[in-house]
Amino acid sequence: MTEPELDAPGPGAAPPLVLDAGFRARHAELALGYGGGGDPDDPAQVQAMQMVLHLPKAEPPPRSAVLEAAAASAVALCLDPRVGPGGEWEPRYLAWKRSRIRKVARRARGAQWISAGDVDGVTIEVDGAQARALVPGPVGDIDPRIRKLQIGGTDLEHDEPGPPDAELPVLWVNSALGMTVGKAAAQVGHASMLLAGALSVEQAFAWAQRGFRCAVRDAAPEHWARLCARVHRDAGPETIAAVRDAGFTEVAPGSMTVIAVAP
Repeated sequence: MTEPELDAPGPGAAPPLVLDAGFRARHAELALGYGGGGDPDDPAQVQAMQMVLHLPKAEPPPRSAVLEAAAASAVALCLDPRVGPGGEWEPRYLAWKRSRIRKVARRARGAQWISAGDVDGVTIEVDGAQARALVPGPVGDIDPRIRKLQIGGTDLEHDEPGPPDAELPVLWVNSALGMTVGKAAAQVGHASMLLAGALSVEQAFAWAQRGFRCAVRDAAPEHWARLCARVHRDAGPETIAAVRDAGFTEVAPGSMTVIAVAP
């Protein structure tokens, strides 16, 4: 297993993470949770994080690796210095995080993927799979290079990546829902954010030092039932976070889609 690769050094690359007052402030914002605000009256002002999945037509990466990259990219953006106090992305990030939160996953290949890299955001690569979380903004003002990317119509077969590393957080996906890779990418992105906020700031920083590497696995019905029982019990030494979907697409409102468990 290799550690995830963050944006390479160079123009627009993410500043290095340091456990300082800035990181603590960004983590404290995550720990507050997200959402709470209703949608604006103007539908064009609805806030969303666009997520771009690199899905080449020839030899696409494994589904589990794509989802791991998507989860890591979402939380990496939320703890990036540029979204923190005084950061260049702070206003856009907070407008999204403090509203009714949404993520939209799109696919890109070839020149489309290269163009997406020029739009503000954070890219993470996991075992050859790449995903880029973009700085959120109004759905009526999406960069044209991103707007033209396809949202649906492409999926990846479920793979069998084997047992997860015991030292990594595991994001368990509710397999009974049959979510597409795009829907699942948005949901694991929610889960990684929730988990980071539930961790102590020291634990979150240690996770950041590993590039927010996580394992994404499908949970069969029996296993899912046991995980749900642990969520409802809400006791014990483990840190656990569950995502309940608003039901805008694919699944019924209130469906529990992903359960994240810290190592």
